[in-house]
Amino acid sequence: MPVKSIKLNNGVLMPEIGLGTWKADETGVLAETVKKAIAMGYRHIDCAKVYNNQREIGKALRQVDVPRNELFIVSKIFQNKHRPELVPGAVDDILEELGLEQLDLLLMHWPYAIKPEQESADFTADELEDVPIMDTWRAMEELVDQGKVRSIGVSNFNQRILEKMVPQCRICPATNQIEVHPYNPEHELVKYCQSQNIAVTAYCPLGGGKISVMNDDFIKRISDAHSCTPAQVALSWLLARGIIVIPKSNNEVRLKQNLHTVELTSDEIRMIGAIKSRERKVDPSRDIQKLTWVFHADEAQCPLI
Repeated sequence: MPVKSIKLNNGVLMPEIGLGTWKADETGVLAETVKKAIAMGYRHIDCAKVYNNQREIGKALRQVDVPRNELFIVSKIFQNKHRPELVPGAVDDILEELGLEQLDLLLMHWPYAIKPEQESADFTADELEDVPIMDTWRAMEELVDQGKVRSIGVSNFNQRILEKMVPQCRICPATNQIEVHPYNPEHELVKYCQSQNIAVTAYCPLGGGKISVMNDDFIKRISDAHSCTPAQVALSWLLARGIIVIPKSNNEVRLKQNLHTVELTSDEIRMIGAIKSRERKVDPSRDIQKLTWVFHADEAQCPLI
């Protein structure tokens, strides 16, 4: 069964189930996973410069017998390339690594910048840099004009930032990729994005961290009722909310299962959304307190917009 697509605000169709590739950097393994996934029916591959695996993904893309126009490839600009004069070169590097002439979707990975010489995700507060978000965004808009990318969007942006940013955009963000799962439902942010016709993509859709969504007793009971896995329940819940999902796996069985979701009842959808447990897998403020505003907009001032 083909994966359904969501129409973005620019008319481009984006498959609602994709393959996540964060922390999937095992040489040889990822290329085989990508090829297997595409053979199963995956058409959406989520990438990023900072994942350090795009050459491996590009190798796989060259070996699959699927037309390029049937694939939807996403990548993200790393924080050290936010200066507008660095954005075109950053995208050229991404395209070269993936062996592509065009990206289907380019995201600003985070709403903050770091100094250009810092190429690692392990950085300190001293390496943060003030670059207005709109300076980076306008450089991304020009890449749409040039045909290097079809769509542009953001990642890890909270509502407060978007409310200030969107009115200034010539091209509205097509998507906001954020961490969403039953333990981090992001009800208000998802509602806001969808009200602005900004599609939401859920990374870490199965949770993570110290408490696993997959071990939640209520989700297990629902999975038993539907004769499916807890992962399929979590993904189905997100899809029912109109959210795109990018689960990661290199296990062939789980790759297939993640493509086959179930139809939850309205009560099940509501009750999953009411689960009280809360956890977030990704939060830069754990390492750099100065970045508290990223996921806690009410606790600190927003960055330069």
